[in-house]
Amino acid sequence: MKTQLINQDKSESKNLSLNEAIFGSSVNEALVHEVVTSYRSNSRLATRGHKNRSAASGGGAKPWRQKGTGRARAGTNRSPIWVGGGKTHTANNRSYTKKINKKVLQKAIKSIFSSLAKDERIIFLDTLVLKEPKTKEMIAILNKLEVKNALIILKEYERNIDLASRNIPHIEVITTSQINPVSLLNHDCVIIDSDALKEIESTYK
Repeated sequence: MKTQLINQDKSESKNLSLNEAIFGSSVNEALVHEVVTSYRSNSRLATRGHKNRSAASGGGAKPWRQKGTGRARAGTNRSPIWVGGGKTHTANNRSYTKKINKKVLQKAIKSIFSSLAKDERIIFLDTLVLKEPKTKEMIAILNKLEVKNALIILKEYERNIDLASRNIPHIEVITTSQINPVSLLNHDCVIIDSDALKEIESTYK
């Protein structure tokens, strides 16, 4: 599979041969949907919680004697039917975790890359370099590439690029080890430099 490797000023650098297994494979939409759903579920913190009748404070003594008062029987003032009592059917300790097998995740990532390549939504850069962490310079590069909503994938963390991109809306910078289906699908375009491309082809071969 052939494409163009370009410079950050959008001038053509050279022809590039892509790995067909990663950028030219068939797209399994059902698998991608399953992996994205699982990934989002695994991101849920599940921090919501309630106190049931045993966890609510108080309620040590029986409010009144069992018989003779004319009122209903009561053993504790922390019953769910009392104001200030515990909650019925609490949501404590719920886990939304769904297991994603490594091979399934890799296959889904390759499907997404193939879909993006097919739709011409991937830009392959020779190198992406910023001498200083200036947002203005990063915006200038993105304007030359005609990009407003993009995921930038680098082989390793680059401080200048990260700081320069942090305040630009709809721009996300990650390394190859942070590649995930949600980030790939959340952007109109994916920018990959040559070093990151080698790492991707080595990981997802």
